[in-house]
Amino acid sequence: CAPVFIVRCLAPASRPQTEKAAVVLYANDAAAARAHARLPACLGLCKPSLRSGGSAQSRFQVDVVTESAAPSPSPAPAPEDSKGRFRVVGFTDSGALGSAMDIGLPPDVFHEPDTTKSDSVSLHSTGTGQTHISDSHSNTYYMRTFGHNTIDAVPNIEFYRQTAAPFGEKLTRPSLSELHDELDKEPFEDGLANGEEPSAAEEAAALAAKEAKGGTVKFGWVKGVLIRCMLNIWGVMLFIRMSWIVGQAGIGLTIAIILMATLVTTITGLSTSAIATNGFVRGGGAYYLISRSLGPEFGGSIGLIFAFANAVAVAMYVVGFAETVVEMLNDVDALMTDELNDIRIVGTLTVILLLGISVAGMEWEAKAQIVLLVILLGAIANYFIGTFMPTESKEPKGFFGYHAAIFLENLGPDFREEETFFSVFAIFFPAATGILAGANISGDLTDPQSAIPKGTLLAILITGITYVAVAISTGSCIVRDATGDHNDTVSDTVNCTDAACTLGYDFSICKEGGCQYGLMNDFQVMSLVSGFGPLITAGIFSATLSSALASLVSAPKVFQALCKDNIYPGLGVFAKGYGKNNEPLRGYVLTFCIGLAFILIAELNIIAPIISNFFLASYALINFSVFHASLANSPGWRPSFKYYNMWVSLAGAILCCVVMFVINWWAALVTLLIVLALYIYVSYKKPDVNWGSSTQALIYNQALTHCLNLTGVEDHVKNFRPQCLVLTGYPNSRPALLQLVHSFTKNVGLMVCGHVKTVSRRTNFKELAQDHARCQRWLNEKRIKAFYTPVYSDNLRHGAQFLLQAVGLGRLKPNTLVMGFKNNWSDGDMRDVEIYINTIHDAFDLQFGVVILRLQEGLDISHIQGQDELLSSHEKPPVGSKEVVISVSLAKDLDSDSCPSKTTSNQSSPLIMRGNQYNTQLSSFSYQSVNMYLYVLSPAPETKSPLSLTDQRLLESSQQFKKKQGKGTIDVWWLFDDGGLTLLIPYLLTNRSKWGDCRIRVFIGGKINRIDHDRRVMATLLSRFRIDFSDINVLGDINTKPKKHNKLTFKELIEPYRLKEDDMEQEAAERLKAQEPWRITDNELELYKAKTNRQIRLNELLKEHSSTAKLIVMSMPLARKGTVSSALYMCWMETLSKDLPPLLLVRGNHQSVLTFYS
Repeated sequence: CAPVFIVRCLAPASRPQTEKAAVVLYANDAAAARAHARLPACLGLCKPSLRSGGSAQSRFQVDVVTESAAPSPSPAPAPEDSKGRFRVVGFTDSGALGSAMDIGLPPDVFHEPDTTKSDSVSLHSTGTGQTHISDSHSNTYYMRTFGHNTIDAVPNIEFYRQTAAPFGEKLTRPSLSELHDELDKEPFEDGLANGEEPSAAEEAAALAAKEAKGGTVKFGWVKGVLIRCMLNIWGVMLFIRMSWIVGQAGIGLTIAIILMATLVTTITGLSTSAIATNGFVRGGGAYYLISRSLGPEFGGSIGLIFAFANAVAVAMYVVGFAETVVEMLNDVDALMTDELNDIRIVGTLTVILLLGISVAGMEWEAKAQIVLLVILLGAIANYFIGTFMPTESKEPKGFFGYHAAIFLENLGPDFREEETFFSVFAIFFPAATGILAGANISGDLTDPQSAIPKGTLLAILITGITYVAVAISTGSCIVRDATGDHNDTVSDTVNCTDAACTLGYDFSICKEGGCQYGLMNDFQVMSLVSGFGPLITAGIFSATLSSALASLVSAPKVFQALCKDNIYPGLGVFAKGYGKNNEPLRGYVLTFCIGLAFILIAELNIIAPIISNFFLASYALINFSVFHASLANSPGWRPSFKYYNMWVSLAGAILCCVVMFVINWWAALVTLLIVLALYIYVSYKKPDVNWGSSTQALIYNQALTHCLNLTGVEDHVKNFRPQCLVLTGYPNSRPALLQLVHSFTKNVGLMVCGHVKTVSRRTNFKELAQDHARCQRWLNEKRIKAFYTPVYSDNLRHGAQFLLQAVGLGRLKPNTLVMGFKNNWSDGDMRDVEIYINTIHDAFDLQFGVVILRLQEGLDISHIQGQDELLSSHEKPPVGSKEVVISVSLAKDLDSDSCPSKTTSNQSSPLIMRGNQYNTQLSSFSYQSVNMYLYVLSPAPETKSPLSLTDQRLLESSQQFKKKQGKGTIDVWWLFDDGGLTLLIPYLLTNRSKWGDCRIRVFIGGKINRIDHDRRVMATLLSRFRIDFSDINVLGDINTKPKKHNKLTFKELIEPYRLKEDDMEQEAAERLKAQEPWRITDNELELYKAKTNRQIRLNELLKEHSSTAKLIVMSMPLARKGTVSSALYMCWMETLSKDLPPLLLVRGNHQSVLTFYS
């Protein structure tokens, strides 16, 4: 009896016994071999114990049982929360489990425990045909990678499958954190990179159900591509227009026309092959190839018109078939009503029949195509056989068999009825289309990467040779004009020199017109030549019906793929498939309706050129895709088909566009306008898809190239732009700061939202990366042109130093630090103020300009709205569920209302837990170091607490820069020359539509006895800077002493922060100053008494002159580093900016940012 290996997961002791999963693998037949290969997924059913200090036993235990000894235990159901991947494992046993990817044991191996203790595993034969495995370390079944105990996995194709891969099973390799993180580290439960995956049990069940239901019908390259392409290319043109083209253009130019058309299709075929072999190809044909190469904008626009073109092509081919049938009925006088209505009746019945074949399934449709191909091949063979069987009865109608005289006469062109080379080419080219018939059903091919190149290129070759052969044969055995009269023989009196004369016939009367036979006059001349005429008619029927059937299948398949990608809203209903082949039945019905509508119109002469141009537009974009992907030079562009060239593909794209205009210039314009309109629509909608298109790769290449080019150019004052590093924390926590800076940096300069995270718990860089992606997505959705850059640090200053030094790339580097004013600085720890002020000093040390925004209500609204806005739709909880959102504010962090340090404390990512999870997860936090506030998000209105009056004002204030400002003033208090940044920011603001109605008022300091002179000087300077202003105010009373009560208020403000060294011993004072460097000394107060008074006085003047301004932009006071204490500097800024409208304190780096030179 064969052994049965039972791999049992050892669940943590806290879990009930029923949660242990058992997987039974039979190792003695083919089914067991498949199961054996699935062992890694089976092992993924088990959740390892992740607790430190757990049991020292191994994760996996192997029991050996035999079928004769006991019945095999049935697999226990896996827990619902199991995932098909490994988690971090705390191995304490050196014999713990390694990777299961390469066990490699033969079917006759079974486990034999050994009493010897060593670190080896031996395989030995017992001489009975069974191999024993001896684990000499413990009773553990070793599963190893290269013989080492590790969960590291060897390369496996299953790791590289996408989530929705239709073949094979998606596995996930152990993550870097699972291999690298500390063993006692608590894992963070997070979804996989591509979204939530089904558990291994669910995948196994789905695979088994699929196998039980029966495999899908897949086609090889002959049946799936070659036959379809040949049937589509061999259209009705082969039988009823080739002879006329030869008569007009002659054999030589006809071959040139065929070769030109074949050149276009061959280049397109090569490009299609290159794209099709650059990775796995799914259903969708031309749409899939273009969209995955050029992105959703081009793919979405061309996919819609390509599907529509195929749908209308059904009507074209069916009407062609119906016209032939009606002509036959007319010949025997058997019309039902009149010709037009008979075409509609026959066409309707035909398209219903074709719909039935298509709906029956791809297998029936393929069988029908084979039948039609046999008929078509028979008709072509019938024609060529007939050319070697001339009869005297056919000679008066122009068919004499192969003669050199006829060949030489038909070699040159004889254009009549205002036809030209290009007009004849336009008529022929649609006969060469149809090369994408195989690619359009790419989802139904066994191996699209191999089938599409072989089938498409071979079909182009075969059909091209066929067309050339037909052109030569018709031109060699049929004269251009014939009367059909047996009596038109050559007489001695007639001077006759053409080929017919040498063969005994005189058709010279045809020069006057009226002849009905010959290449130029008889569209059915191939039926005359053929050995059996009705077979040519059958060939015409076969060509039209096969093309109609191919189009009827292609249109729904392409449309279904387009709808699945959800590029156009409202079309998702057509994405649903039915049956084992996922047939788009709804798409079939829609295609049928479109085709039937155009059949009933029965006037396709206008729409036909547009259809041809739609196909050509698709060909042009396929060629351009290859050129674009090669130009982008992305490492991901590595097609296995090597016979392509980017410049040849570009030439092919240009040729397709030229041919579009040659066929019909107005139809080409209509096509281009439709593509452009759809492109603009998709670009505006910005579908949330990421296919790794060559457009992304080229943008990266261009950005990299331009960045490198910029590094070789020195900065110039004319090109200065405010490139701002804004300490916003989470982007949605300070909307006023974000919106104001965005107003003067949008499309002008760089904006980086810096977020310093100061958390005391263990640094989790994985969480940082997730926050980064979520916040950047939020910025993009809000159309704020900015980058989000978070860093971990122990405090704001160090984090800001990291950002100031490291953010940026070459010349794309911030030059201005923007912060929020620390409104509640006096209520918190003064060490936070020391950090805040030192951050400003660090910015100046690094030659940054500094901008500080103060709103009286504050900036930070995170405690009002939380972080839910940052969650994308798929991250938000389902409707009706309750979430506990716990914001953690670390006590040792900075506790401020609006300063950026607040973003580092209260803005740590909220923990979102459903159900009762929070009871267990809260235990991982230390209650001694955190302040928590808890609130529940629920759709029930009763859980939403009303906002306080303060919060309402804060919320309203935070949105003030989002709306249009209306008429008002921006008051610029340009007291000190910092290089012009104080003036440049207001100018940039007034260029925006939101601030366009605001006028700039300039306030400067001056002497009271020369106010007019100072005003003129400033007016001259502003006019040279080309900056519009409404008024200039010279303040001659800046140095006037401030009011006494304001001085007393300032004295009360600084009182808690004074050192008061005169009241203590010198040594004690020095020690206290060293411990609390922010304290204000008496000497410092006396030294900067005049500067203190100036700040008090300026606040009085601001209230007097600018209390109604929309925004005040003011020169920021500077404090000498190491001389002015942090508390005094903070008191200056507090006194200067209190009780005012929105205020920007600006200080450039004293390098000129304005110039009046050209």
